[in-house]
Amino acid sequence: MADPGATLLERLVGVVGGSHVLTAPADLEPYLVDWRGRYRGAARAVVQPASTEEVSDVMRACADAGAPVVPQGGNTGLCGGAIPDNAGAEIVVSLRRMNRVRALDADNATITVEAGVPLAVVQESAAAAGLHFPLSLASEGSCTIGGNLSTNAGGTAVLRYGNTRDLTLGLEAVLADGSVFSALRGLRKDNTGYDLKQLFIGAEGTLGVVTAAVMKLFPAPQAEATALVAVASPEKAIALLARLKSALSDRLVGFELMSAFSLALSRKHHPGSPDLMAGHSWYVLVHAEDSARDTSLSAMVEGALASAVDDGVAADATLAQSVEQRKRLWALRENISEAQRREGPNIKHDISLPVSAIPVFMLECEAALLAAFPGARLVVFGHLGDGNLHYNLSAPEGVDASRFMDHGEHANRIVHDLVARHRGSFSAEHGIGQLKRDDLVRYKSPVEVALMRAVKSAIDPRGLMNPGKVL
Repeated sequence: MADPGATLLERLVGVVGGSHVLTAPADLEPYLVDWRGRYRGAARAVVQPASTEEVSDVMRACADAGAPVVPQGGNTGLCGGAIPDNAGAEIVVSLRRMNRVRALDADNATITVEAGVPLAVVQESAAAAGLHFPLSLASEGSCTIGGNLSTNAGGTAVLRYGNTRDLTLGLEAVLADGSVFSALRGLRKDNTGYDLKQLFIGAEGTLGVVTAAVMKLFPAPQAEATALVAVASPEKAIALLARLKSALSDRLVGFELMSAFSLALSRKHHPGSPDLMAGHSWYVLVHAEDSARDTSLSAMVEGALASAVDDGVAADATLAQSVEQRKRLWALRENISEAQRREGPNIKHDISLPVSAIPVFMLECEAALLAAFPGARLVVFGHLGDGNLHYNLSAPEGVDASRFMDHGEHANRIVHDLVARHRGSFSAEHGIGQLKRDDLVRYKSPVEVALMRAVKSAIDPRGLMNPGKVL
């Protein structure tokens, strides 16, 4: 009798070619470790299909062999959702070869892209057509649109444009048995029963392999304005947010809160970063856009900020005077995560709250954490405009960071219990993956968990799709 493992590999080679079925340890390595280095797995093989048809054939072969499948895009996730387990039985299906822009419909303002297209390429393709794709993440050069869809990525422009879910009109996915769900329709109105594409967005590959999507495009910005603002407290930042919403309306795209310590880390690990307005406790990065050619956007932002300083809502502000200055201000914010990685392991939280609840939450949470871990350093930053904070905990000065990570479960319970008390979410934009499975059961209602399990069972009854993730 033929070895079932060898038979499966032979079938996979027959589908995608021998050079795209990786089994050598050195070839597998980049696909088995997450970006943070927190999760490491093993795999029977990594398969690299180049089309939806090949994905379908790969899935059918895996289903026949009873082999679990782990879909993977750019492998930039933060919760271990794209890393196989340690058993070595799973097949990693890498979508990186599915990297074509299938269509761009300027009149319909849509772009149809395959799952392996890097986010930056989607942005560039839209810009080349005089349009704009607004999803923006620090990892946009390496993350892929399939991964963005699978985690319902947020980023820095949610305040105006919404999450990835809000930007998606159509979807194509391959199910565990190889059947293809095809709903690549670029329609704003399609009221024909259950909106099935929504099941795959945010499902982290547990229901099927996303292979392509139709995404919304928008008029390209003709004017942009970016400012760094110093504020005394989160309460002042929220007051500033309300003022700018009133003054700028939907021109306000990004509103990023950063603690002084988070900015200090960014500057420490990225020499040459601008050192502006030192001595304040909190900072906000404000970004506004206007699609009109003749606009006084910079003057509007400058006037609103000057009024906020005069009224004591803001302590100081500086407005970027060039594209280069704008990029340098954004780099301060975008480099914080990398700076934390270089500083050493830290306990991370990706939470969301009603904006109105954030000041009280932060006071209560800081007090509780410092009582439990004296001297711990809080690294707080995030998308305040949509209520999403990255509320992270670094070891006290002089304490080994790796040993401090042993307190992760205790710290998580403190933070997430307070988040729940304020009717927030323990996962805002990074997903569940392996990292937050227990939290999902703890904080979701039994009815919600039961419904999720029912959907999983209906679509993937054998449990072959990304097992051990989310549920």
